[in-house]
Amino acid sequence: MKRKFSAKKILGKIQDHFIEISMTKFVIYMVLIAWASTTILPLLWVANNSFRTTTQIVNAPFSLPDSFNLANYITAAERINILNSYKNSLIMSGTTVLLVLLLGGMAGYAMSRFKFKFRGFINKMIIVALMIPAFVTVVPVYEIFIELGIVNTYLALILPHTAGNLVFATMMLSAYMSSVSTEIEEAALLDGATRWQIFTRIFVPISRPAFATVGIFTFLWSYNDLFSALVFVPNKSVQPITVLLNQVKSQYGTDLGLQATAVIVTVIPVLLVYIVLQKHIIKGLTQGAVKG
Repeated sequence: MKRKFSAKKILGKIQDHFIEISMTKFVIYMVLIAWASTTILPLLWVANNSFRTTTQIVNAPFSLPDSFNLANYITAAERINILNSYKNSLIMSGTTVLLVLLLGGMAGYAMSRFKFKFRGFINKMIIVALMIPAFVTVVPVYEIFIELGIVNTYLALILPHTAGNLVFATMMLSAYMSSVSTEIEEAALLDGATRWQIFTRIFVPISRPAFATVGIFTFLWSYNDLFSALVFVPNKSVQPITVLLNQVKSQYGTDLGLQATAVIVTVIPVLLVYIVLQKHIIKGLTQGAVKG
C-alpha cells in the first residue's frame, strides 16, 4: 500500500509540475502576443488605410477597403517624388552597412586576436564612445563638412552613420571572434595563409551570424535617422525618405490616405531585411551574448 501511495504521489507531483510549466508558457505567450499586437495592429491599420481615401478613413476608420485602390501609391510616386527619396535612403544606408561591416570586421578581428600596446585603453574608449550622445557632435561635424564641401551630398550622412555604428560593430564582432579557436588560426598560418586570407576565409564565414546582426542594426539606425538628415542634407534632391515622410505629415496633413501610403512605403525595406535575416539576427545576438 505504501508503494502505491508513493507512486500516486509522485505521479501527482509530476502532473502538477507539467501543469505549472504549461501555465507559465501560456502566460508568457499571452504577454508576447499582447506586446506584438501593439506593433502589428497599428501597422495593419495603416496598410489598410493606404488603399482608401481620406473621406473613407474619416467616416469608417476601421473598415476594410472596397477595392485595392492604388491611387495613393501613384500620387506618392508622382506628386511627392517618393522614389527619389527611396533611392537616396537605400544608397546611403547600403553604403553605410558595407563600410561598417568591412571596417568593423577588421577592427573586431584585430581587437580579438592581436595583443598590442594600449589595447585595453582602446577597449575602454570604445565603451565610453557608446555613452556620448550623437547630437553633441553635430556642430563640430557640420563645420568640418562645410570646410570639406560635402554638405548636401551622400557623404554627409554616410560618414557620420559609419562612424556612429562602428563602435557597436567592433564590440559585437570582437566578442564573437574571440571565441574562435586559436588552433584554426595557427594551422592557417603554418599553411602560409596571410592575415587577410585568415580574416576573409575563416573568420568572416564563422562570424556570419554576428555580421548579419551588425548589418541589420546598422541598416535600421541609418535608414531611420531623421535628425542627421535634417541637419546635413537640407537639399531635397539628396534627402532620405525619413525627411520626406516628415514633410508629408506637414504638407499633406489632411490627406490621410497619402500619409498612410508614405508610412507603408517607408517601412517596407526594414520589414524585408528583417524577414530575410531573422534567423541570423537571433543566432548572432544569442551567441554573441554568450560568447561575449
